[in-house]
Amino acid sequence: MPRRRIGFWYRFAAVLCKPWLVVLIKRDWRGMEHIPAAGGFITAVNHNSHVDPFAYAHYQYNTGRVPRFLAKSGLFRKGFVGAAMRGTGQIPVYRESTDALSAFRAAIDAVERGECVAFYPEGTITRDPDLWPMTAKTGAARVALQTKCPVIPVAQWGVNELLPPYSSRPHLFPRKTHHVLAGPPVDLSRFYGQEMTTEILKEATEVIMAAVTRQLEEIRGEKAPETPYDPRQERIEQRRRTEAETGVQTGAQAGAQPSHEGENSK
Repeated sequence: MPRRRIGFWYRFAAVLCKPWLVVLIKRDWRGMEHIPAAGGFITAVNHNSHVDPFAYAHYQYNTGRVPRFLAKSGLFRKGFVGAAMRGTGQIPVYRESTDALSAFRAAIDAVERGECVAFYPEGTITRDPDLWPMTAKTGAARVALQTKCPVIPVAQWGVNELLPPYSSRPHLFPRKTHHVLAGPPVDLSRFYGQEMTTEILKEATEVIMAAVTRQLEEIRGEKAPETPYDPRQERIEQRRRTEAETGVQTGAQAGAQPSHEGENSK
């Protein structure tokens, strides 16, 4: 979408947010040449701070191709914030309701109209202890395979030092640097023409996230774990550990319970 079509609300949001972002964050932005100049596309972005949607939006705004984010539907009902979300064309996500598929349809419509839809495939801030991308949901892959649009992998790092994950206490000094690296489109052509089964969507998602992770490895200068962190598997393992510990404790307590049978028989 050319800069001339950015619109009032996006420009207004930029006037409000950009001065704060410029003051608080230094910029190391690379890979803008991979952002398509025209046509619909998807960006797949890692998520490690409540601040990074604003910082990433600033990056992409400067390319002239503003993103449409998928966001919780409740934000669209909150006064000025809701008006800004609607005005900038963000896409509401209705979780666990009859409207749950509307975000998917809206994302496809936006891409087919030549717009950019920015996905955080992880669905939330990463739970990985070292803040690497974790296992992801399949929404981005589903839209990509449906539309055959370019998928641009984008990694970001640095604003997690300004506001750590799940924290409400910012660390303003020293001034932090927002590193962004966009890569070339992910090759998903081998999935085209295949039925979008759960297995195909999962495999395509893994290809997308592997590309995002490679970009982050370049930024951080270190290797990510071989296997992405899986919060669902971690919950299962935690439940098993808890049950095992509870079972051992119960058995130990039973063995230590004093017997009064002899006293009662006297």
